[in-house]
Amino acid sequence: MLDIARVRADFPILSRQVNGKPLVYLDSGASAQKPQVVIDTITRAYSEDYSNVHRGLHTLSSISTENYEAVRGKIASFLGAASEDSIVMNSGTTEGINTVAYGWAMPRFEPGDEIVLSIMEHHANIVPWHFLRERQGAVLKWVDIAADGSLDPQAVIDAIGPKTKLIAITHMSNVLGTVVDVKTICQAARERGVAVLIDGSQAAVHMTVDVEDIGCDFYAVTGHKLYGPSGSGGIYIRPERMAEMRPFMGGGDMIREVRRDGIDYNSPPMKFEAGTPGIVQQIGLGAALDWMTALGMDNIAAHEADLRDYASQSLAGLNWVSVQGTAPGKGAMFSFTLEGNGHPHDISTVLDKRGIAVRAGQHCAGPLMDHLGVAATTRASFAVYNTRDEVDALVDALHLCHELFA
Repeated sequence: MLDIARVRADFPILSRQVNGKPLVYLDSGASAQKPQVVIDTITRAYSEDYSNVHRGLHTLSSISTENYEAVRGKIASFLGAASEDSIVMNSGTTEGINTVAYGWAMPRFEPGDEIVLSIMEHHANIVPWHFLRERQGAVLKWVDIAADGSLDPQAVIDAIGPKTKLIAITHMSNVLGTVVDVKTICQAARERGVAVLIDGSQAAVHMTVDVEDIGCDFYAVTGHKLYGPSGSGGIYIRPERMAEMRPFMGGGDMIREVRRDGIDYNSPPMKFEAGTPGIVQQIGLGAALDWMTALGMDNIAAHEADLRDYASQSLAGLNWVSVQGTAPGKGAMFSFTLEGNGHPHDISTVLDKRGIAVRAGQHCAGPLMDHLGVAATTRASFAVYNTRDEVDALVDALHLCHELFA
């Protein structure tokens, strides 16, 4: 069991006040706060060790390269990948998905070829496939969710047709908190020769991920949700799929030799990492993964499950609050609307005056909002550093909102 007081002490920002109130940070689904060890690692990387990587023989370049490349193995271990060579490091999930879209899908999609998506995908896992629809005639096939926000894996499997080449699916909805049975989907897809890309942005921070056990072809994560810096992340690519890919970007590091009449590419994964990378960002992500691993993913999941259950019970007592998504086993994330005239933006502003940070809007999930029949929601997303007292603070503030907007 985690000592949450000690966990919270790792985050200097949690000791500050906002609008004269103690900060209650419930927007980790957008971006998590950073523990002191990450901040210190970033500071040290810039103040003591900084240099470009891969390209120098001097001491600082060697240190930076060693620290940077160590993160590849940390990401591989964190995701349960068999080899660090299956990890392409990048700026986050958006770049990872686009790498697959440009490097794997575009060379092999023909007009009429299909991509299966769930209705609750983040725009980062929709827009690149619309590019294929616009430019190459790909067809997007949408799978709806149940009334409680759950996604039946069989519905995804049933959407596979003779022209389906890719399933692009979230592991955990960034709006509903729904956890998808991606393993069942991947098993069926593999039997049918269909590739599966998983958006792991939300899931990887809340639960143990084992890509080998899941059986996916691609699994993308983003560092700023993993208590690491923005501009960091990586994507797992199954070796067979990596061999099928062409480079997405061209530049330094991804080549062995450049001549007037041609080029020779570097070996994967370097083949897909062009230019000077986010050196310090990735080193900071490595520190964040070490910090999470030391806490234990099972311990993190247990604490967040307690918060989820407590928040679910507390919000259920407010009959003027409508929570979107109540699927069993969901993450500690609650998108909701209030009866009356309170727009989610107004609700967020009132909560902010009480020191409570939440997200308001469509959460980069336009198709899901249309499906739910709402223009926007307010979202409270919990992390390992949150407490039951902060759930109580949210509920108290919502009572105020009800009084103001009823």
